[in-house]
Amino acid sequence: MTLPRHLIRALHRLHLRSRRQVQEFLAGAYHSVFKGSGLTFEEVREYQPGDDIRLIDWNVTARMGTPFVKRYVEEREQTLWLLVDFSRSLSFGTGEWTKRAVAVEVAALLGLSALLNRDRTGLISFTDRMERVFPASKGLPHALKLLRYLSIAEPSGSGTDLALALDLFNKIQKRRAIVFLISDFLDPNERIEKPLRIAARRHDLTLVRILDRGETKPLPFGLWWLEDAETGVRHLIDARSARSDESWDATVQQDLMRYERWATEEPLHVLNLSTDGRHVAALIDHFRERMRRAGSQRR
Repeated sequence: MTLPRHLIRALHRLHLRSRRQVQEFLAGAYHSVFKGSGLTFEEVREYQPGDDIRLIDWNVTARMGTPFVKRYVEEREQTLWLLVDFSRSLSFGTGEWTKRAVAVEVAALLGLSALLNRDRTGLISFTDRMERVFPASKGLPHALKLLRYLSIAEPSGSGTDLALALDLFNKIQKRRAIVFLISDFLDPNERIEKPLRIAARRHDLTLVRILDRGETKPLPFGLWWLEDAETGVRHLIDARSARSDESWDATVQQDLMRYERWATEEPLHVLNLSTDGRHVAALIDHFRERMRRAGSQRR
């Protein structure tokens, strides 16, 4: 398949921009936050003063007649999973960036960070149906394949089914992994609660929520027809009174409270991003905060 020139240029720009940002800012932070999940045995060597006596290998010591200790190294290779929402509501944006553009660049940055850390990366893209699943793998060709898909994907669905994506992920990935669920979370379906809890308790789960300021501020005075991007249903909104502003604020706050409740009830992380163009800085700040918390816990 030959790609149109404008798509080739877009993919090239995304790759170069993401690669530079990863190398300059994120790779070190990613490495520090997501340390190896355990230790793996490497060798047995002769005991030296200062070695931990709990590491003495008594079988080898008995055979050799002198103390020997086991040496372990950190098991660095991990698995990163990107669960990316491609529903139609992600096409919304009142500024230079759409929510989908932010989601794609954040996923690209995380994927390239994993590449530089020599980790495996898998991708699940979804709408109200499964769009594509890329099994976790490693290496530059695999990373570029994911970048290419993120840049040119044309989803077949329009709605959002977060539970569908989480259910599939929970079936695929049994060992502990690093997981970023990237969405605007415009899915009122309560069916998400169970698979979300399972993923949060098994894995290092981060919810990345992308919002546009146009979704959180009340409409200007007047009557407005609003179309649901995912269903196509149109609604007539009367924004001619203070009560309409209060109703809008209540709806926004209720949605935010549901999202924040997950973060307080389950062992997961939350990253709120905007389409204001500052998402890379927010991602870096998120990693810095996790590094700070990890450091304080060790002390």
